[in-house]
Amino acid sequence: MNASELKITSRWSQPVTNLPDFSHHYATVDGVRIHYVSGGNPQGETLVLLAGFPQSWFAWRKVMALLGDRYFIIAPDLPGQGDSDKPYSGYDTTSLAEKVQGLLLQLNIHHYYLAAHDVGAWVAWPFALRYANQIKKLALLDAGIPGVTLPDALPATPDKAWKTWHFAFHLLPDLPEALIAGREEIYLDWFLKRKAVSPMVFDAEDMAEYVRLLQQNGALRAGMAAYREVSVSAEQNRAWLHDNGKLTVPLLAVSADQGSIPDMAIPLQEFAAEVSGIKIAHCGHFIPDEQPQALAEALREFFS
Repeated sequence: MNASELKITSRWSQPVTNLPDFSHHYATVDGVRIHYVSGGNPQGETLVLLAGFPQSWFAWRKVMALLGDRYFIIAPDLPGQGDSDKPYSGYDTTSLAEKVQGLLLQLNIHHYYLAAHDVGAWVAWPFALRYANQIKKLALLDAGIPGVTLPDALPATPDKAWKTWHFAFHLLPDLPEALIAGREEIYLDWFLKRKAVSPMVFDAEDMAEYVRLLQQNGALRAGMAAYREVSVSAEQNRAWLHDNGKLTVPLLAVSADQGSIPDMAIPLQEFAAEVSGIKIAHCGHFIPDEQPQALAEALREFFS
């Protein structure tokens, strides 16, 4: 048993339904209680997974099942996400990255691979800039990075706006909460199933889990918060790049042929020293849900 496994198994845990060898855990970081799922191969290298909006660690469950034989996996819910606390502040991506760092330090995890999707990729970018010496390799999935590759003006043409309309909507104070509260199922049904190539990828059990999470006290407010802090996050990222230069961690940019970002790799080459890219076929925005086998194989190859 290695040090990270000893540290984690000493905490309260509960087995994850339908995911053998994985357990739910909680840790408090700077007063914020963080929920995370961990498990897999206790002798393997560590892989950290960050999910996006409106999801949680649950988005990675299929990939975790495929990679758990090789890696020891930690999949936290970011503050405001999933079953983690929903504080009233601290949603700029640098602050969120600091919470992830605090969790990993508590778990005695110092060297690892990192893969992140959507808003999770927003957090992974400043995380990788600040803690580059800890990350062996980084994979970012279908996300524009604030202040880096996310444009200030998002497209408004009918063929593209359906992918990005929620940015402006989420930025509005109070209105999204007022319109979505009590209608979480309608909102999530459109958001998840429309952005996937096949809406059938999200079954009734999946939808029930995401509805449960979004109906928690403070969940809507917290879900909008990362978008409402996007300008702060963008300025933080621009300042770091100006002062410190390009990202040095080897980076895999994962696109989907029907995702939100046509090509993740090309725009990131200006900001990262070592970028490779792949595009997963027959896939929309929710890559870990839609094509877990293809993604797991790509991550296994890149991380090796």
